[in-house]
Amino acid sequence: MRANWTEVPRDHVRGQWSALYVTLNKRGFIVMSRLTYERAGGPKAFLVLFDTVNNKIGLKPTALGIRNAYPVGPSGRHGGKLVRVYRMLQEFSIDVPETLHFRDAEIDQDGMLVLDLRTARASSRAKTQKKVARPGGDVSLRSLSNA
Repeated sequence: MRANWTEVPRDHVRGQWSALYVTLNKRGFIVMSRLTYERAGGPKAFLVLFDTVNNKIGLKPTALGIRNAYPVGPSGRHGGKLVRVYRMLQEFSIDVPETLHFRDAEIDQDGMLVLDLRTARASSRAKTQKKVARPGGDVSLRSLSNA
């Protein structure tokens, strides 16, 4: 039998960051990778939508000056982005006991980033962090791998 080889193209994105990566923590911070942000169109702000029937969060790219727009801020050193949505957690009584990772995050045909709370799981990356008390009452996070 003759082999039928097909060449696989290579992009310049590291494997672990080639998929959409989005998390939500109990403080209401939605954090996304740089790739996710760029695929969403790289907006200055998002309209935050919530589907109560399907327990889905929608982040619709928009301009910063639009009414109810949530601004995008930096997160981390590698281009990640942050949207603060604590108001949504309060408004819809969403309980987030630990950081959730949206493994099936998708961008729909309208360009909206859709996050399904029903399929979100506890983030394994967040579990490797532990809180360390500093003098003066401040709390920081330190990776267990660095401990």
